Amino acid sequence: MTLTVEAKAQIVEKYQRSAGDTGSPEVQVALLSSRISYLTEHLKTHRKDVHSRQGLMNLVARRRKLLDYLKKNQPTTYKSLIERLELRR
Repeated sequence: MTLTVEAKAQIVEKYQRSAGDTGSPEVQVALLSSRISYLTEHLKTHRKDVHSRQGLMNLVARRRKLLDYLKKNQPTTYKSLIERLELRR
């Protein structure tokens, strides 16, 4: 149900600021985005899975808070992250 270790490592490697960085907002948003896309696909086939829907809403809220933080404190990083993750169109 969650990301594999290899997939998670690839995402961390792609979005980290420096070697060993796993906690920056960019990495957290990227990991949350991959989990959100997985749960979205899951809910397309399992429409009545209320618990997963609630978990999805929690993940979306957490990602929104991190993106708001980035937008307020590091606008250029926010814009580049949005483009890289293709979140806004």
